[in-house]
Amino acid sequence: MPTEPSMSYVRTPDLPSRATDVLVIGAGPAGLMLATNLARHGIPTKILDERDDKTSTGRADGLQPKTLETFKQMGIVGPVLKKGVKIYDISFWNSYPDKPLHRKGRECHFPPIVDVLEPYILLVHQGMIEELFLDDMTAHGLSVDRTCKFDSYTIDETPNAEYPVVAKYTTSGGEENVVRAKYMVGCDGAHSNVRRSMPGAEMEGESVDVFWGVLDGVIDTDFPDFAIATYDKGTILCIPRERNMTRLYIELSSGSEDTTISKAIANQEFVMKRAKEIMSPFSVEWKSVEWFGVYQIGQRIASRFSDRDRVFISGDASHTHSPKAAQGMNVSMHDTFNLGWKLALVLKGLSPASLLDTYSHERRKIAQDLITFDYEHALAFTKNDQAALAKNFKKNISFISGVGAIYSQNVLNRHHDLPGCSLKAGELLLPARATRYIDANPVDIQLDIPLLGQFRVYFLTSDYKATKRLLDLICSGIASPASIISRASTASMASPLRAPTVERDEFVQPQRYLPGGTQVFTFGLITKTPQDDLEISDLPEFLRAYKWTFYIDNLDRRVSPITKWNAGQGLSDGELQVVCVRPDGYVGAVGKWDGNAGVEEPQAWLESYFEGFLSG
Repeated sequence: MPTEPSMSYVRTPDLPSRATDVLVIGAGPAGLMLATNLARHGIPTKILDERDDKTSTGRADGLQPKTLETFKQMGIVGPVLKKGVKIYDISFWNSYPDKPLHRKGRECHFPPIVDVLEPYILLVHQGMIEELFLDDMTAHGLSVDRTCKFDSYTIDETPNAEYPVVAKYTTSGGEENVVRAKYMVGCDGAHSNVRRSMPGAEMEGESVDVFWGVLDGVIDTDFPDFAIATYDKGTILCIPRERNMTRLYIELSSGSEDTTISKAIANQEFVMKRAKEIMSPFSVEWKSVEWFGVYQIGQRIASRFSDRDRVFISGDASHTHSPKAAQGMNVSMHDTFNLGWKLALVLKGLSPASLLDTYSHERRKIAQDLITFDYEHALAFTKNDQAALAKNFKKNISFISGVGAIYSQNVLNRHHDLPGCSLKAGELLLPARATRYIDANPVDIQLDIPLLGQFRVYFLTSDYKATKRLLDLICSGIASPASIISRASTASMASPLRAPTVERDEFVQPQRYLPGGTQVFTFGLITKTPQDDLEISDLPEFLRAYKWTFYIDNLDRRVSPITKWNAGQGLSDGELQVVCVRPDGYVGAVGKWDGNAGVEEPQAWLESYFEGFLSG
């Protein structure tokens, strides 16, 4: 009888020995992002990977501003900020028949029109990202089962089957095993076996006959800058990396040699020779090479991202594209970041299974947006069309940074037509700063509350006293046992699936943000009323428990949440604004009422929004 590898997943005592709530296939950045967040939510999880260890060199290498913000909220960004290389601008070089290689210009990577806190790309190799997640998983009692090759799956259609996904995998010793799961997510790369097992999941699009070589190493060169394009020899991207290395992306499908390029002939020596040709008259020699690879450009997307909302695919398993805009790892991690909190809500019984429909709805759109951008981006590189390249980059700069990934309307994203409101449902909360009341610390509103899988609900008012009556009534309605917020909060406290206590909680202090043990909501108040004119005891009783999320909007108006979130005009003294933010930082809904209005409309608005996807 084949033996089952040790089951290293978070579990409850009554969980069957060969079953888990979520089975994750693949321990690259996408799979580890998912497993890490599921472990943080206390969801029984098993993660399989065919490799015997994490990535040690090369592969993906760029973290975009939005990913850095997500890592900040997760509390894991520190190590890569210390080790990575920051890229703030790009230099372009070109040559023509009558003019040798020369600099054409220099551009800021993320100009001020992109509203991000970290206006740079951070370059670190993929293994360093995986290590962040693996360390966090270890702290939460989860590890990867390695040298386990996923083979195939079926879905048990028996009514009320508790673990309907039946997955087969083989260990390095050739032992065949079966594990059952409530849900399975394939994060197993461009050649995904999960996708191949999924009925009707075909990759749509095409791969073009353009090959690029990639070299990570320490070089000796007199070339001073970043991107090179020549009229007759091809293109190179020169990217500084950690530990004094440089990554060179070298176009192989152009050049002086009358040779049909294929992976068979594009060995390391061939790629180095091509790099020297393109960079001439500058010189380049390699002191050492840490990693070498060759890839073919292609923009492809899976025809479907899920099978009966029981099996999902994400990352390269669901979309592939060129790596030159540093999007793949970032988009892949945000695929599973989107899915993780939704799975947690469903598995805890706090949301209906239909919530999982929003994963494919939202992330397939982002994948399609990425494919469209990348096609134009890669084509401009291949054709050495710098005007088209600059135009496409400028048009898509918000998307490239990660903050321009926008979701369409669904149950989570309730669009509004409020005049003068800068916040849009399905878009990220705009960065803003205010003073935290309890300790007078200036903080970034969008980052101050840690990611604990909860929705954030902010009340904004310029003049607290002018809106106190309405705020009191709304809070009384929320606190009522009959409200969906109270019912969902009560249900979350009764769920046996709870985030395990870990060492970092001593510093995060999650009870500040989830008082009473609820796992679903954190409420906050933002006002321009001077700090000396307000006491915590003046707040509605319901909000007094959220003293750590009580903010005074008294900093520069350029970073003021009340001003910035309302098109620079702010709120009138008598207006009360309510902003509902999803667990992933996206705006879900925005409402605004006059302080003298009746409470029925804002209460009904809150109930209607949260009843769309929460149970209680």
